[in-house]
Amino acid sequence: FSQNTLHTQKINPHTPKAKIMISQVKYLHKTFLNPTFYKFSTTTTQTHRVTMFPGDGIGPEISQAVLDIFTAAKVPVEWEFHKIHSASVSPDGDLIAPEAIESIRKNKFALKGPFTTPIGKGHRSLNVTLRKKLQLFANVRPCKSLPGLKSLYDNVDVVTIRENTEGEYSGLEHKVVPGVVENLKIISKNACSNIAEYAFQYAVNNGRKNVTACHKAGVQKMGDGLFINTCREVA
Repeated sequence: FSQNTLHTQKINPHTPKAKIMISQVKYLHKTFLNPTFYKFSTTTTQTHRVTMFPGDGIGPEISQAVLDIFTAAKVPVEWEFHKIHSASVSPDGDLIAPEAIESIRKNKFALKGPFTTPIGKGHRSLNVTLRKKLQLFANVRPCKSLPGLKSLYDNVDVVTIRENTEGEYSGLEHKVVPGVVENLKIISKNACSNIAEYAFQYAVNNGRKNVTACHKAGVQKMGDGLFINTCREVA
């Protein structure tokens, strides 16, 4: 693929630009275009059923690109498509139907495109709905430098793990008086323990040497104080 691209565009393969292209393509073949990257075996006849939410906005376009990659990599996946509704399907203002949630619980795997929650219409955040109903309390985001791709910082290799269901994600707010809104940041001992234990176990499982807990206990002495003290207990 890389050599054909270079030939078609008449690019000298020994130039810095060409070397970057080649290194990026090799990286893609080792990762995203490698069936083993998805932890599904292509030597078995077993097909894995995966729930798919194409999303909205740019979601369907992005989701289709992922489907094309899976097809090219011959990943044994059968997709079960579900959509996001434009009107509430529950008294809480949820836009995700119960059968869609049940599909995720049944299949154990799900992929979603970007969601857009209607603003100012009383609907609960779509992402928060999924997190709360499925107890997805840990948001895990690896950040790693890609070979051949120059960025502001070199040799980046960090993982951020964020609690997903409490704090600002509690979604509890009200208007005190015109022009003044109060937002309640809920923090519980149980949620603090869950995310701290998850982070330390992740570090152990992935050979990480350090875990850094970020907090605002200097200002929010009770709320973030509970968080950091719980992290110390778990450590």
